[in-house]
Amino acid sequence: MTVIGAGDVLLHPPLWEQAAADAKAQGRSGYDFGPVFAGVKPEVSAADLAICHLETPLGPPGGPFSGYPSFSVPPQVTAALSETGFDDCSTASNHTLDVGEQGVDRTLDALDTAGLHHAGSYRDATAQQTPDIIDVHGVKVADLSYTFGFNGLRRPAGKEWIANLIDPAAIIAEAKRARAAGAQIVIASMHWGTEYDVNADADQVRWAQQLTAAPEIDLILGCHAHVVQPFEKVNGKWVVYGMGNEVARHEDPIDASREGVMPRFTFTESAPGHWEVTKAEAVPTWVDLTPTIHIVELPKVLADPAVPAAQRAVYQAAYNRISTQLRSRGADRTGLTVLGN
Repeated sequence: MTVIGAGDVLLHPPLWEQAAADAKAQGRSGYDFGPVFAGVKPEVSAADLAICHLETPLGPPGGPFSGYPSFSVPPQVTAALSETGFDDCSTASNHTLDVGEQGVDRTLDALDTAGLHHAGSYRDATAQQTPDIIDVHGVKVADLSYTFGFNGLRRPAGKEWIANLIDPAAIIAEAKRARAAGAQIVIASMHWGTEYDVNADADQVRWAQQLTAAPEIDLILGCHAHVVQPFEKVNGKWVVYGMGNEVARHEDPIDASREGVMPRFTFTESAPGHWEVTKAEAVPTWVDLTPTIHIVELPKVLADPAVPAAQRAVYQAAYNRISTQLRSRGADRTGLTVLGN
């Protein structure tokens, strides 16, 4: 069984302006985010389970919308995520509370309408205590989602269940609840790290040690830093410290924030009901900004002889940087394969 992850889906105004233009070009009103994700659809849809990180809360279908620092973005993105092949979104991030409880509720409503599972933010205490378990061809997989904070905002008094804060004991307790509910694989989606730092920070390293020491947790997928961070095997389990951006259009779009990685892990049943990662792969990605904003799989475009030399050089440089970052904590020595040349 294959599980693929993806980094931050971080919508800035240029992205929804483009989505509006793409819809208009097809004679429709509204927003069409499908072309943004089209380049990764084959890889995402081929996986048995695909998990993305929806970093920002969603607004009403007709707006108004807002970008940084308090996001409220078009909910039409959820339809594109589903059509691309994603099955599940983690939602605990430093922006979860940007527009309060209504933003949380709208986000969950839109995800439900699109048929996407979700974890990390909740409508009530009962939902927060009920792990997100997905049936994947008869294998039950749980996704747990936690963030380091909310940019100085506080959860409403008495409603601390609205979004998950990182607490290793709480994460392990949820993993145990997931196992008790039948989960055979448990994945922790962690919104953590230092923005724009390609290295794992001390908190990430400490939490990774604590979480992977728990027998109930099988894999960690990290996001938030907006740059690609290393893979590492910790206590015999894979930790992806940071997947970078799946898609974003920062005001200052430095190369590092245009880079991403989609980790792909193959789980094999080693004993009845017991699954282990037997293959770890990484698919480097890049966000092209012209002529439109869209994601490309770097191995695919680098293998295309029709790509012009100047553009190939840009792609190759991004691929080389990503490969170096992924291996910087020794992942290549413990089985990681970076796809491509």
